[in-house]
Amino acid sequence: MTKIAVGVLTVAAALTAVQQAAAAEWSDTSIGYRYGTQFAEPYVGKGITKNIFNLTHASGYKYGSNYFNVDLLQSDNKDSNAQEAYIVYRNTLDLGKVSGKDLSFGPVRGLGVTAGFDWNTKNDTGYASKKRMLVLGPTLMMDVPGFLNISLLLLQESNQPIGVTSRYTYDLHPMLNAAWGIPISSTGLAFEGYMNYIAAKGKNEFGGGTAPELNIDAQVMYDLGTPLNLGKNTLRVGLEYQYWRNKFGNPSNVPGSLAKTPMVRVEYHF
Repeated sequence: MTKIAVGVLTVAAALTAVQQAAAAEWSDTSIGYRYGTQFAEPYVGKGITKNIFNLTHASGYKYGSNYFNVDLLQSDNKDSNAQEAYIVYRNTLDLGKVSGKDLSFGPVRGLGVTAGFDWNTKNDTGYASKKRMLVLGPTLMMDVPGFLNISLLLLQESNQPIGVTSRYTYDLHPMLNAAWGIPISSTGLAFEGYMNYIAAKGKNEFGGGTAPELNIDAQVMYDLGTPLNLGKNTLRVGLEYQYWRNKFGNPSNVPGSLAKTPMVRVEYHF
C-alpha cells in the first residue's frame, strides 16, 4: 500500500496548507477504526469482512467549512484480500458569511455552495476501481442542534478499471446528499451519518446500463472520553449501519449490488 499511503499523505499535507491559509476558526481531527462482516461488492457477492482505518478532519474558517476523510480498507479473501483507499473532500462556502447578510428562513439557518471531489484506488483482481469524481452544488444548512446539511450536487465521474484502456467518463448526473451530526440531549450520545441518492449515470464503461443508487450510512456514537477523564468527545465508540442499494450504480440483478452492513466503530479525536 506504499503508493496509496504516499497519495494520502500528499493530500493531507495539502489540506493542512489550505487550513493554515484559511485561518481556521475551529477544527477537529480524528483517527478511527470500524469492522464489519457483511460488506458486499458488485460481481463478487456479500458476506465480505473488512477492517477500515480512517483519518477525518473537519474545520471552519471565516467564510465556510472544510471536510476531509480518507478510508483505508482491507478486505478478506472473499474480495481478493483487496486493499482500497477512498478519499472525500468537501468545502462549503457559507453565502451569508460571504455577503455579510442573514440568509436564514424558516427551518434553514443558512445557504451555501459545496464543491469537492472523491478519489479512490483498489487493487482487487476483478474490477480494480480508480474512481475520480468532482462535485458542485447548492447546500441548505438546517437550524438543528449540531448540524444537518442538505445538498443537491452535480457529479462528474470517471473510472478506468481493469480491461478499460482509457479513462471513461459517465454522463453528468445529480446527487441529493444529507450529512448530519446531532447530539441526543445530554446523554453523551450523538446520531451521525450521511445519505446519498444518486441518479443513474448513463451507460457504464462496458456498455451496460446503470441504476439509481441509494447509500445510507448512520451511526450512534457515545462519548467515552468524558467518563474516563480523557476530555469531552476525545474517545468515542458506537454502532454503525450501512444500507447501500445499487452500489456504484450497478442494477439489482448484479450479485453484490445490495449491502446491509452492521459495524462497530471507535474514534480518537485530537
